[in-house]
Amino acid sequence: MQTSQEEEKKQLYNYQERDIDAIFEKFDGKPNDYHLLYQLPTGGGKTVIFSEIARRFIEKYNRKVLVLTHRIELSKQTSMMLNSFGVKNTVIDSGVKELPEDNEFSCYVAMVETLNNRLKDKKFHMDYVGLVIVDEAHYNSFRKLFTYFKNSLFLGVTATPLSSNIELPMYETYNELIVGEPIQSLINKGYLARAVMYGYDVELTSLKLGINGDYTVASSDELYSRGIMQDMLLQAYLQRSQGKKTLIFNNGINTSLYVYETFRAAGLPIRHLDNRTPEQERRDILHWFKTTPDAILTSVSILTTGFDEPTVETIILNRATRSLTLYFQMIGRGSRSLPGKDTFTVIDLGNNAQRFGLWSDPIDWQYIFKNPEQFLDNIRTDEEIESYHVYAMPEDVRVRFAKSKDIAFDVDAEFKLSMERKEKPKVVIDKSIRQHAFMCVENAETISEARKLARELEPDIEYRVKQYAKLLSKTTKNYREWLVDDYKNRLGTQITRVFYLYQDATEEEIEELRTKF
Repeated sequence: MQTSQEEEKKQLYNYQERDIDAIFEKFDGKPNDYHLLYQLPTGGGKTVIFSEIARRFIEKYNRKVLVLTHRIELSKQTSMMLNSFGVKNTVIDSGVKELPEDNEFSCYVAMVETLNNRLKDKKFHMDYVGLVIVDEAHYNSFRKLFTYFKNSLFLGVTATPLSSNIELPMYETYNELIVGEPIQSLINKGYLARAVMYGYDVELTSLKLGINGDYTVASSDELYSRGIMQDMLLQAYLQRSQGKKTLIFNNGINTSLYVYETFRAAGLPIRHLDNRTPEQERRDILHWFKTTPDAILTSVSILTTGFDEPTVETIILNRATRSLTLYFQMIGRGSRSLPGKDTFTVIDLGNNAQRFGLWSDPIDWQYIFKNPEQFLDNIRTDEEIESYHVYAMPEDVRVRFAKSKDIAFDVDAEFKLSMERKEKPKVVIDKSIRQHAFMCVENAETISEARKLARELEPDIEYRVKQYAKLLSKTTKNYREWLVDDYKNRLGTQITRVFYLYQDATEEEIEELRTKF
């Protein structure tokens, strides 16, 4: 007897029925080795759709179906979904050594590596499989199996039809792409929650690209483990997400552990999870996360696929990525719609939305599928993104400089003025340092306090130096870094000089000092 849950799973939405019909129409009349790719956003029900496709294919053609996954958790979830559709299936894991052709199953679910080993050792023969369904088809590990299924139809399923390896574009593997319902449409129809996105301008010039085209773990750890970045993360959480169930994505384990310690020191309920976490501990952590309303989970990549916790209210991207797929996967973890949950929060600390656009923006998947090289070449660089950044002093920092009436400094205007007066460009930096020195002194009682305040100005210093460097003819990264260090050293010296002059000066003399000192 079917349970109500099974019956509920079998109910397909209109767009799912439409896409299934379109997929079968594409297969009709095609040769047995035809490869079709299907795109649908995370949360759109890809597993539901291909489970129904498997059921119909077996019924229509009386041939067996193979579903390929890249993780054991996904294999188990897929098998359960297929069962709910009445598809008799088995998971081919490391314990399955033989598979007679006349077995009772009409569908197999297998991890790539396990199946590849069995086929390579000639333990299995699967010439009788009529349809191969490839879940998360953008991963390239599946390609090694294609040679064993030269007379099978292929259906690749993915949220992002962009290969994880630019050297192996998807258009070489699949004949055609079918694009499913877009994110904004799924939001409008109530199938997905709407993302409320908050971006924080971050300087990423210290990040390095690895051979896979994304930022290296080492350079990400170095940047995101800094105190200023940890503080930005904590303040963003307190301002935008305090008390909400929150999932934090990091690029490195060291960063995630720093996040764990930072939030724990603030008295917040947080756990850390990475791919080294023992299985039982991982299950315990995920159970705690599921059952704790204000839980915070800091993780490293492990929860981007095969993880479904609809009660997540906030996603924090505590990392930068140049992978469009990863960007959509991370945000998608919070997009499940529930009664009482029609929005979720996204906090972006990696300029990712500036790089790729908002999560729900329209995207031309056909163009990306056919022209992946051009798409990747046209992704905005960090230098381009950061050229539009304008530093705005956070409110909590501005309060510490409450006695300063004017904290603004127009580098561009001052540079033009120095050129008109035929002064050396460094005059601009001199003026900026003088203003910062007065800001620190007039808001402090002692030199020590003034120097502590100077540390609060580091983001403003870096922004001003960056603007100044852009106005020079040519500057190197090393020179810009030297300018920042030199600025900070000179600011410390200026604070001492200004402090002693400031003590005995009248208001008129102080105003004169601001312009002539």
